[in-house]
Amino acid sequence: MAITTAPRAWTDPDLELLRDTARRFFETECAPHQEEWVAQKHADRKIWRRAGELGLLCAGIPEAYGGGGGHFLHEAVICEEQQRSLVNSFSINVHSGIVAHYLLAYGSEEQKQRWLPPMARGEMVAAIAMTEPGAGTDLQRIRTTAVRDGNHYVVNGAKTFITNGFHADLVCVAVKTDPQAQAKGVSLLMLETRDLPGFRRGRLLDKIGQRAQDTVELFFDDVRVPVANLLGNEEGRGFVQLMQQLPRERLLIAVGCAATMQRAVDETLAYVQQRKVFGEPLMAMQNTRFKLAECQTQATIARSFVDDCIARLQRGELDVPTAAMAKWWTTQTLCQVVDECLQLHGGYGYMNEYPIARMYADARAGRIYGGANEVMKEVVARAMDR
Repeated sequence: MAITTAPRAWTDPDLELLRDTARRFFETECAPHQEEWVAQKHADRKIWRRAGELGLLCAGIPEAYGGGGGHFLHEAVICEEQQRSLVNSFSINVHSGIVAHYLLAYGSEEQKQRWLPPMARGEMVAAIAMTEPGAGTDLQRIRTTAVRDGNHYVVNGAKTFITNGFHADLVCVAVKTDPQAQAKGVSLLMLETRDLPGFRRGRLLDKIGQRAQDTVELFFDDVRVPVANLLGNEEGRGFVQLMQQLPRERLLIAVGCAATMQRAVDETLAYVQQRKVFGEPLMAMQNTRFKLAECQTQATIARSFVDDCIARLQRGELDVPTAAMAKWWTTQTLCQVVDECLQLHGGYGYMNEYPIARMYADARAGRIYGGANEVMKEVVARAMDR
């Protein structure tokens, strides 16, 4: 008898219709192109417009700004289906779950009307640029500067590991408007990259996993950006803005991890049921059964914890330490579960033609992006030590 999981407390018929649309899109219009996208290190640009046509972009943004008029639950459903389908060649989380919500929360009415509708249609692709060659998790140390010159800022510096960077038409850039200050010197500027003098993209980075995802370096050489593109109504608010958005951003990572965990277990169960060793299905061996039981238990706990965090977020109660717990534990546990599942595949688990091999390589970055797991544990420990 198959294990039955409890129904999601937060779902409803409308969300399940969205799930069906998202699943069909990722499985039929994206997954078949993964090998091609891996070879070129980015998805085709047209896939963004197609996602927009289907209502899969900016689902949690009000209809007044071109979005789907939904909330976090809609974004969670899309995230689950994208990760479950192993389609990580373009990041809807960054585009819709992060940048769009920075604009919604801090943008002026003119900024929201200007950028959110084309983002929802897939006509503009959005990225966020925080990490630099010498500053990752510690954003107070960024060195990209924005010096005011009349009605413009002059931006100089470099960013790296930028997801969606190859296609990005709109980049939310963390800059120092006051290089002498630490956190209070950080501001967020919105850059429209098309035909922007002084802006250039570096190489598509060659990664061990998530190889179809367009991850690039960005360079700014005396780039002039209108003062009107400052996010928020004053300089020095960037660090606070980043901190306020972190719980939902880290929860989206956890949502994706929980979905991938279950996909890993499902793939492995199907494999061990048909693979024979010494004349018996591999599933008949006690070690296989115990290992899969452990993995399914971890996947079930992850889903339960993530669902509780989703409920907290919907009630406005998800705090920074709990989101940090969800981020570090699910990314760490995903790596452990996928490793066990790969082992049960034997040598075939090391072959890229098998989904478990791709999951193994792709999962590792989760312990780094969105805030390194060591930092997540420090966040939790500080909350305990008050």
